[in-house]
Amino acid sequence: MIDWILEHWSSVLFFFWAVYFVLLVGTILLQKRNPVSSIAWILSLSLLPVAGLFIYHFFGPRKIKKQKMSRAQKRLFVQRQQKVWKNLIEPTTLDKRYAPIVNLIRQTTNMPPTYTTGYEIYSGGEATYEAIFKAIAEAQHFILLEYYIFAPDQTGTKLRDLLITKLNEGLKVFLLVDGMGSKRLSNDFMKDFKKAGGHLSFFHKLGPGSSFSLINFRNHRKIVICDGKIAFTGGVNITDTQDLRIDPKAYHDVHMRFEGPIVEWFETVFAEDWYYSNRGDEALLHYLKEKNDDRLSHYKEQLQATDESTKIPSLSMQLIPSGPDNELAPILRVMVEAMHLAQHRIYLTTPYLVPDQSALFALTSAALRGVDVKVLVPKKTDTYIVGKAAQSWYEDLIQSGIKVYTYLPRMLHTKTLIIDDDISFIGSTNFDYRSFYLNFELSVISYGEKINKSLSKEFYQSLEESELVKLTKLPIGERLIQASARLLSPIL
Repeated sequence: MIDWILEHWSSVLFFFWAVYFVLLVGTILLQKRNPVSSIAWILSLSLLPVAGLFIYHFFGPRKIKKQKMSRAQKRLFVQRQQKVWKNLIEPTTLDKRYAPIVNLIRQTTNMPPTYTTGYEIYSGGEATYEAIFKAIAEAQHFILLEYYIFAPDQTGTKLRDLLITKLNEGLKVFLLVDGMGSKRLSNDFMKDFKKAGGHLSFFHKLGPGSSFSLINFRNHRKIVICDGKIAFTGGVNITDTQDLRIDPKAYHDVHMRFEGPIVEWFETVFAEDWYYSNRGDEALLHYLKEKNDDRLSHYKEQLQATDESTKIPSLSMQLIPSGPDNELAPILRVMVEAMHLAQHRIYLTTPYLVPDQSALFALTSAALRGVDVKVLVPKKTDTYIVGKAAQSWYEDLIQSGIKVYTYLPRMLHTKTLIIDDDISFIGSTNFDYRSFYLNFELSVISYGEKINKSLSKEFYQSLEESELVKLTKLPIGERLIQASARLLSPIL
């Protein structure tokens, strides 16, 4: 037998490779990827069977089977959402043109349209940190924080110490951080926080006992909630690298504060993430439900007040949570739908430009039908291969009539999308494959001119510090680098 194998070793090797190839193709096709991405993975793994399998195990799978809630917990979520629905008046002044987007979000995320009774937009980490630290210092009941990066540096230390102070005042504090983005956050650094009664959890934590198959699925959300009355989200993490007072090369970013009923839905997103990361811990969910009941009735009374002087101004919006546990890719779908509705302008700001085919077509089609499309990206990027992949798309965009600008001063980390004069997005979502398909992200879409105008002002200010990209003939070496990065873009 051994002699026969040795004599026909090439045929035996080919047989095993063929079996491997068939199983490989079946596994990748079941992921229901974009055809280009599927072909890229199949070619890579067929040519590198050993190393390729190892890489695919960590970075290949696109779906996860999210830990399912027990019937009781699922019922608790439904009851809480129904409570919000019954006690809050859904915006009735929404223009009919928003109906496709409103319904799309509702069907893909179960998030209804809601509103904010007050907001503030912060340009830069400095203003963002001041606002968040002030809100935390003034909190009286509980604080919820969810971050991709929580660094044990000067900024992280200041926040940790403030949270410990609030814990000593008797508040409840829940901190959820991503296992990879916050891998430097050690037990030693957080021991006083936990000793004071703080709750700390890592999302898909790295290390012994963790599931390596989940290493590619990261929680990229940035959320802070104080007393259920104030919420923050945007692109700013907790790190010195986003504060110009500490780092002269700090990333430029935008963050936003919300008040009113929309905060309930921020809590829903946070509670689900906390429940998932803590294997079904019910304490937070029950605590939030108890705290929210009275507040919901208060909002209803304010909105139904007959005296115009007592009514609170409101701005309609919706939250869009998205992640690999949702095969519908809600944020991508909603952004594409909004771009298809554009009649006058589309202004996109993103640190990472690696669009999938549907997003690319939405942008270029809008430009080709006469919409003013501007794309703002950083000149200096923090990820070489992603930066080169982004540059590979410039020609496609510019030839379709899109104006591409690069931000000059430092790394641009802003994530906004402005449609016409009345639709706008802000959140944690980059315009790339990772945010659309692999990360847990959160975006907020606003309906109406007010927030659109504020974000447009921020866009124009950044544009003043940017230069227009012009097509030039690149050296063959640079073209090969960009082409290679673009080839890898579906699996980045």
